[in-house]
Amino acid sequence: MQVVVASHPSSLQHDTGRDHPESPDRVLAVRRGVDGCGLDIVNIESPEIQRSQLAVVHDASYIEMIEMYCSLGGGAFDMATVVSEQSWLAALTAAGGVWALVEELRARSDATGFAISRPPGHHALRQRAMGFCLFNNVAVGALHARAVHGFRRVAVVDFDVHHGNGTEAVFRDDDGLFFASSHQFPYYPGTGSGRQDSAHILNAPLAPGSGSAEFRAAWEQKLLPALEQFAPELVLISAGFDAHRRDP
Repeated sequence: MQVVVASHPSSLQHDTGRDHPESPDRVLAVRRGVDGCGLDIVNIESPEIQRSQLAVVHDASYIEMIEMYCSLGGGAFDMATVVSEQSWLAALTAAGGVWALVEELRARSDATGFAISRPPGHHALRQRAMGFCLFNNVAVGALHARAVHGFRRVAVVDFDVHHGNGTEAVFRDDDGLFFASSHQFPYYPGTGSGRQDSAHILNAPLAPGSGSAEFRAAWEQKLLPALEQFAPELVLISAGFDAHRRDP
């Protein structure tokens, strides 16, 4: 099985400042892992996504604000979410990589895909940057698949130490979109307790210090059965590796 890998050099130019945990080293580490995995890799360059494609998730005024903020040299939206002048292009190609994979995989029935996206996206809300995230890359890909290619049922599954609050917010009022997440709770951003779950929004909050047994149980007993029942035509995965025991 081929794995189509979308990436762009601009991801390395997104400057978050010295000692920031969301650094270019994350991209380099993932690239090393992909190159050494032994799978049949097909590399493509992530394109710059168009404003009209971003607008399926984000308000036009918000998109313009991000562009202007970067063009003026950048700065901090909050203590964690920092951008530079180069972050605008990086954000466009981060979302563009997910969009490109949706396009590529429609023509490759025997392939899967992996987008090396930086900045990340699952905290980004319609009108707010937060948690390192500017645009909600995976939500843009999911809504593009529905609007352009007619997928009726699209699922996003998310594993991370943090809850993907932005993706959940985008999906909550559309029962043709499924969101499932495992994450530490309580923890940033304070959402994902499971109290507001529904048939198409499902959370598995894990206590601090939970290990592989708890993680596997959450997916095998709760999240994956619900995903199977939803019967998606397309599955997108938000893959966060910060729950790993070697990540401080």
